[in-house]
Parts: sequence; structure tokens; C-alpha cells
Amino acid sequence: MEEGTYERVPAGGIKEGRFVIIDGVPCKVVQVETSSPGKHGSAKVRITAIGMFDGQKKGIILPSHSDIEVPVLTKKKAQVVSLTDSTVQLMDSETYEVFEVPVTEEFQGKLAPGKEVEVIEAMGRRAVSRVWS
Repeated sequence: MEEGTYERVPAGGIKEGRFVIIDGVPCKVVQVETSSPGKHGSAKVRITAIGMFDGQKKGIILPSHSDIEVPVLTKKKAQVVSLTDSTVQLMDSETYEVFEVPVTEEFQGKLAPGKEVEVIEAMGRRAVSRVWS
């Protein structure tokens, strides 16, 4: 499967902490609620997630037997080269490629030149996912 693609998995198997695609945006699942099947249909799954790149809350309701798209993720280590208020310039630790990504609210004040970070890539976009001390 090539980079930037997705796979389909049953919605009933989605757990908190996994990634799904809602409205074409890769999102991290923060809450999963399952309703019991009633006399008028099958069990439903309500998934609440936060967008990986925009930080916006999104939700979707699906029958538990239907499939949902899950992005194929790539994780890399990188080092902070420079920093502005809204972006951070990073260098890939393996390929030495230099690239910029937006600084999300979660990482404001935690990044500094020389720090090691984990970068997650999905659907052709990148974001910082973890900072090491």
C-alpha cells in the first residue's frame, strides 16, 4: 500500500487512541460509544475524534458492521532546526530532509532548537506527535 493511502476496518472495532478519517481528515479517536441494537436496526457506533492537523473536533455515527477508513501512518524521528510562533523547521534524522510543519497548541513552549521530536505523516501531511526531552 503506498504512502498517503488508507485501509478500511469495521467501525465496531475502533478503539480510543486509533486514527480514522472523518470528512477526508485524519483524526485521533478520543471517544467511542456503542448503542445496543434495537427493533428497528443494528447497533450504532458514535466516534468522536480530533483532527490531526487542524485540532478540530469531529464526529460520525455508523452502523457497527459498516467499514470506516483508517489512514496509513508513518512515524519518523526529527530534530528541531528553528522555530517561529506558528511553524517549526525540522530535519529528518534518517534522510536529513528539512521541512516545516505548523506548531499546534499542544506543543507551544515545548519545542526548542536541538530537541528530538516524533513526526507523524498521513495523507501527504505531517505533524509533530511527541517531544523528547
